[in-house]
Amino acid sequence: MFEHLHSADDSTRRHFMGLVAKSALGVSVVSFINAQAAAAQSGGRAKKCIYLYMSGAISHLDTFDPKRGHENQGDTDVIKSKVSGMEFGAGLPKLAEMANRLAVVRSMNTTTGAHDPGRYLMRTGYKKIATTRHPGLGSWLHKLKGKQHRDLPATVQLGGGVGPGYLGAQFAPVPIGDANKGLENTKRPKYVTDKKFARRIELSAKFDMAFRRKVKVESVRAYDDLYTDAIRLLKSKDLAAFNIAKEPEAIRAKYGESRIGKGCLLARRLIEQGVQWVEVSYGSWDHHNDLWGRLPEMANTLDNAVATLLTDLQQKGLLDETLVVIGTEFGRKPRINDNAGRDHHPAAYSCVLAGGGVRGGQVHGATDKEGFYADTDPCSPQDFNATIASALGLPLKKEIVSPTGRPFTIANGGEPIAKFF
Repeated sequence: MFEHLHSADDSTRRHFMGLVAKSALGVSVVSFINAQAAAAQSGGRAKKCIYLYMSGAISHLDTFDPKRGHENQGDTDVIKSKVSGMEFGAGLPKLAEMANRLAVVRSMNTTTGAHDPGRYLMRTGYKKIATTRHPGLGSWLHKLKGKQHRDLPATVQLGGGVGPGYLGAQFAPVPIGDANKGLENTKRPKYVTDKKFARRIELSAKFDMAFRRKVKVESVRAYDDLYTDAIRLLKSKDLAAFNIAKEPEAIRAKYGESRIGKGCLLARRLIEQGVQWVEVSYGSWDHHNDLWGRLPEMANTLDNAVATLLTDLQQKGLLDETLVVIGTEFGRKPRINDNAGRDHHPAAYSCVLAGGGVRGGQVHGATDKEGFYADTDPCSPQDFNATIASALGLPLKKEIVSPTGRPFTIANGGEPIAKFF
């Protein structure tokens, strides 16, 4: 019997232990054991994250929160998914077929309807203030978990994002402008031999020596660490991880020629080699006009890229340890404007999680029948960031003190969505 128990899944084992405890130890002990089991299962399985950021604010009604039969739905058809009761916009047929892997948050809401402040809040959990720059989640992961790969960076951004803020330059993401080009300017001129290069680094250190002795501050040491990591990366054999051309043609064809497709392929290559956080921006979804002339193609492109990424990660045995996120800064107004578009709408929007130990096939929260308000289980950017951080096993209550002496936490008091774990 116990041999079968060892091969059973977690829920079966917990149920069996509960029955044993109930018959042998009593109800109070059962409650304690169940609480301990729940705590052990409350996230932390993910080691890496691919964050797909939909810049410009993607419309929730036309993607992950359609309103079948309502006039606000406009020209976007609604399709059923693999999960009963979970419907998507018609531009997402592949994701609809794998909805059992997706955890959809339909009750996102925020306090700003302007793009730049919204992006900052969504990525950091904080509003911009004059004296402080807050770190993004990738820099938090780097700070609190360290690097997994000796040479490759802990965090990479494709298409922009936020920096390391008060954590310091050594926790800055490596920026990539174009997935096709990967990490550019990595080859030294032929006339700069290894010996000459080492000599130049040595001379640079000597020139800076007096300054370093005079100005002994953390920010200077942070840049020293950054330069050291950059030099190590340039010499690494694993630099090839940034080159998607090395991927088999058949795999490249599945991801497609789009920016988001190639970004997802690069993200998978980097995650596979030990990079812990890759953010890929895709947009613009700022569809104030001609929404149905522009959104369907973008939705189909996103659909193919994300479905291919999830399948690829699954086949390589990486999905269970890799959290995949689809995020955006706010939603689009449900009522269609005079230009056949949707305007900014911070009161309701949708985000998605998959992999990384997150239980798929479920929806958190709901909007009202018109799609205007998050009226069931509202979820703030802080709550969403707390959910991501919890999946990655990061300490939500741990305080980091900025150079100005102010204490900050990773999710600014947000609470994770417990049922996702």
